[in-house]
This record gives sequence, C-alpha cells and structure tokens, in this order.
Amino acid sequence: MNRQTISKKSFHMLFLAFGALSFYQVKAQSATEAKQGYLSPPLIKSIYTADPSAHVFDGKIYIYPSHDIDAGIPENDNGDHFAMNDYHILSMDSINGPVTDHGVGLAIKNIPWAGRQLWAPDAAFKNGIYYLYFPVKDKQDVFRIGVATSKNPAGPFKANPKPIAGSFSIDPAVFTDTDGSSYMYFGGIWGGQLQRWKNGKYDANGSKTDLQKDDEPALSCKVVKLKGNMVEFAGPVKDVVILDSLGKPLLGKDHDRRFFEGSWMHKYNGKYYFSYSTGDTHLLEYAIGDSPLGPFTYQGVFMKPVQGWTTHHSIIEFKGKWYIFYHDTELSGKTHLRNIKVTELYHNADGSIKLIDPFGPKS
Repeated sequence: MNRQTISKKSFHMLFLAFGALSFYQVKAQSATEAKQGYLSPPLIKSIYTADPSAHVFDGKIYIYPSHDIDAGIPENDNGDHFAMNDYHILSMDSINGPVTDHGVGLAIKNIPWAGRQLWAPDAAFKNGIYYLYFPVKDKQDVFRIGVATSKNPAGPFKANPKPIAGSFSIDPAVFTDTDGSSYMYFGGIWGGQLQRWKNGKYDANGSKTDLQKDDEPALSCKVVKLKGNMVEFAGPVKDVVILDSLGKPLLGKDHDRRFFEGSWMHKYNGKYYFSYSTGDTHLLEYAIGDSPLGPFTYQGVFMKPVQGWTTHHSIIEFKGKWYIFYHDTELSGKTHLRNIKVTELYHNADGSIKLIDPFGPKS
C-alpha cells in the first residue's frame, strides 16, 4: 500500500466523518427546534388557512387568508396541489383574543371569469367600500387579478365581471400611503407564472421556473399605482427594483436574496419597507426605499424558514405595536394544508427589523 493510497483512504474516512458530524448536527438542530416548540399557536384550527393579509378596519383586525383544502392533487412546481376555491374572512378584537370566522366571503363559483386556483388575496378600504383583491386562473389557465367589493369588511364580496385590465400573475398586496395614494404590488414565479410574461404578453410555453438566466438581474415583483376608484391601474406596470449595498440589482442565481413571491409593503418612520418571500430558500427578506415605487436597498432576512415549503406574510401596526401574520404547517405537516399565526415584530433603533425565529422562544 503506497502513500497515495493511504492519503486517499484517510481523506475518504475524514469526509465520511465530517458527513456524519453534519448529519448529527442537523439532527440535533431539529431536536432543539422540536424541544423549543413553535413561537406562536395557530389562530384557527377548524379550517386550513394560509397567506394571511391582515388589516385594521374600524379598530378591529380583519384577516383575508387563503383557504387550503385537500384536493388529492400530487405536489408539483406548478402548485397544482394548492387547489383553493373560496375565501373565509376572519377577525380579531385583540391579538390574543378569540378569532371569528365570518364564513365564505367569496367563492370561485361566483367569479364569472374564473377557472381554478383562488390563491392569496389582499384587501383595502376607501370611500366607504371594502375591496378584496384576488388572483385566480382564468378559463385559459392564466393567472389574472380580480377585485370584489363589499360594504362590510367581513363580506360577502361581489366580484367584478372581468379581471383588472393589465393584471397578471399572483399575490396582490395593496398599500395606501399617508397621502391617500394606493399602490398594488404583485407577482410570483414558478407556479405564479411571472417568468412567462415578457413585454406584456403571456408565453404559454415559457419556462416553468426562474433557473435559466442566473447572471442576469432577477425576475422582479411588479408595482402599479391604482386609480381613485381602486379597480383600475392608473399607469403602466413597473418593476420593483431591489439593489444590493453597492447599488447593483440582485441576480437570478441569488436565491438567498432574490424575490420569489408574497410581497408586502409597510411604512415606518417615513421609510418604505418592501418585504417578500424567497420561495425555494424559504426566507422572508426586506428592502428599504424612499418611495413606494422604489428603488429599494436590500437589508436582509427578518424571518427564518417556517415548517412547510413557503412563507407568506403581512405586517400591521395595532394599538402601538407591530405584528407579522404568517403561516406554517403545524396542524397537518403537509405543504398544502397550512395554518396562520401571528407574532410581534420589532423595528430596531436603526430602522432594521429584528430577526424572527418561528421555532425560537418568545421575546
């Protein structure tokens, strides 16, 4: 046996030993998480809920989540297993108080143009009317964004007969600034179809993912100002530009930082906080700008991965404190059967957001 053979064997044994150590470290970390438990309990257990868009209306918290069901569809990157077909609207008088389920606020059967998959919604209020914004595939299986209205934040909502002109993809999030102007942020890649839109046209044979142009700027969330009637776009759809600390756009290969889906906007101390999910790397991130239209400078992670494939959140201020609503799979252990939660969110003195561990101890 020569020295080269011994060296190779030694290296191989060292590699195996390192692998075993890494395996037990992961096992130990999982055991620690299990021992710690979850940061917050599910808000409702009678149905499966996800993608919670929370708002304060008339001094009460209203939550507009997705309603997960088990349709028996195999899991895939298109998200076909997320086969939701209605929305239940929830409300709370206090963060730790009981949650009221107001029942079905809107069903896919009552949307004239809808085909399937009623995904993550959002809501807004203006001029005495409540607006429910929703993505759903049309009868050609293309995601569009629709709007429904009600005089009551708990619904029921009546859908407009057609989707919003110029809308596409998923995850609408509507932000109304202190001057009364409203903006919609939307978009999601992979099953959300954002990668299939180029020059304003849908390519049915386009890529199923964002994995093909790693060294180009990452696919971007979209933003558009809404007209005063809250049901039409006031101008062209623009990209939400996220820049790194050097002023360069994040690249497609940067899956630890680039936008994937689930955007949200909140304003704190005069700054605009654009937050979003990285999807396949399971992080919540944020970037800060001086305008609701951006550009935004990347800041970092503010929530570690939850149990489940994705994280979709909303952030509100309620009675002088800030809260994040999110989801995980504590109740089912299944990717497509989720439950919504809430925990307090803290802004640090320098304006950064304190990191949240969904398995960590409460602050």
